[in-house]
Amino acid sequence: MGKHPIHPMLVVLSIGLWVFSLVSDFVFLLGKNLVWADIAFYAMLGGFVGALLAAVPGLIDMYSIADPKVGKIAWNHMLLNLTAAAIFGLNLCLRMLLQADALFPILLSVIGVGVLAMAGWLGGELAYVHGVGVQPHRNKVESGTTENKVRRLG
Repeated sequence: MGKHPIHPMLVVLSIGLWVFSLVSDFVFLLGKNLVWADIAFYAMLGGFVGALLAAVPGLIDMYSIADPKVGKIAWNHMLLNLTAAAIFGLNLCLRMLLQADALFPILLSVIGVGVLAMAGWLGGELAYVHGVGVQPHRNKVESGTTENKVRRLG
């Protein structure tokens, strides 16, 4: 999409909020201050919304991939992200039903962040190794740079 990878720029919101939600859970466990349980919930909700926003340009980028090897990485990346989103979606529902000190939602957050880390690794591979979603570099020989002029003269 254009010259910049939109999807990688958007995912930092959901990644940051989901990780902050887990940190807030740990702070809650240490002090049992309910404010931190609320912060964890709303950070998780914001991360979920951010993930939905990031999914649209991610799908556009994924369907623009021609190389089957890179396409397989993209599908695995998408499946891991959908798994993480499902984990955090279930987590949000459980937090509305269970007491604030229930440990299962916090365990789900740990698992969700782990899945998110694997998905992020693959996403980094796509954007920064394979250039998915990034405008390809122009060949310096074709662009008329000084280097090209020196090659023609030499």
